[in-house]
Amino acid sequence: MAVPTPLPPSLRRGLVAFSGSLFINNKTWDSSTAHGYQPAQKVLSSLPLQVMLYFNVYYFPVWCLAEGIMLHLKYHLLPWHYQFLLVTAFLILSLAEGSRLYLGYLGNLQEKQPLVLQVPELAGFLLLSFLIQLPLLLFLLMDRQVIHLPLEVPMHSLFLTFLLPEIVAAFLALRTMTKHLAAQFYLRQFQEGARGQLEPEGTGGQAAKMG
Repeated sequence: MAVPTPLPPSLRRGLVAFSGSLFINNKTWDSSTAHGYQPAQKVLSSLPLQVMLYFNVYYFPVWCLAEGIMLHLKYHLLPWHYQFLLVTAFLILSLAEGSRLYLGYLGNLQEKQPLVLQVPELAGFLLLSFLIQLPLLLFLLMDRQVIHLPLEVPMHSLFLTFLLPEIVAAFLALRTMTKHLAAQFYLRQFQEGARGQLEPEGTGGQAAKMG
């Protein structure tokens, strides 16, 4: 059963274009690569990414609860601007993490869906991981004025231990899926071109026999 995607069509098209420009060199792509391609015989989902997403789904509520408690305990000790920064970072991390894990599930684990439905979600997962979660998590870990409580550094470090391998695994899976999707496109073009060349020849042969 297909899981509904939260991404609007315009954003999906943009993410597909981003993935294609990142991983595909259209100028040097050889159509002979698509000629021997067999689209139904290859599973493209990343098992390492699937395993990390599975454990991350269970760890995220624990991190969220622990970070909320620790932020409450040290809130009155922080300067006012760090109070604002930490609350904002915590809210963004929490909201983005739920969306990120959901997109990762859609992009990697929906093996029965067409690739064109998987690539945008996995690209969104990768962008959220690299552009939002990673900088905010490094800020919480590295900034000395954050006032780290004893439990805070291990919790953030474990979160980072999930995040970094997920970025690498998602990058590799997205590259494979994008090239596979391009191979499907060029194979379809090759087949349509070959069919178009055969039809005029067949028409000409029939006309010669009638003459």
